Amino acid sequence: MTVKISRQLFAQSFEQLRCCGAGRRECQALWVGPWSDPELITRMVHPTHSASAGGFQLDGAWLTHFWTELGEAGEGVRVQVHTHPGAAYHSATDDAFPILAVPGFLSLVIPRFATGDIGFDAAFLAQLDDAGRWSEVSIHDHLEII
Repeated sequence: MTVKISRQLFAQSFEQLRCCGAGRRECQALWVGPWSDPELITRMVHPTHSASAGGFQLDGAWLTHFWTELGEAGEGVRVQVHTHPGAAYHSATDDAFPILAVPGFLSLVIPRFATGDIGFDAAFLAQLDDAGRWSEVSIHDHLEII
């Protein structure tokens, strides 16, 4: 399956990651879409979290409210997006604490706190398999900017 996101939402995601991280902290954004069209991203959500140069932690109360909101809206998280300070890769912490642990779920890592050009250059995309392991997959086979 290829997940589709508008150019506007893609740029908005980079803007949010840059603003929140300020070139000094990791940040996360979630790409959300309707269950009626699982391939479409319709909005970007910036979760309430604490962060440092080496990681971030979601606010538990925010997360509880978010799951309720998604259920009421008939939406789901399609891709978790977050930054790393240097090179993009899926760390052991990323492997252990995804927002969803469902086979096929995608996790996009943007290098250099998203301070580079807007795009997929040097980004890393991982997908969760049926055995619960993350592996790198082709960005262009799984994500499309429309």
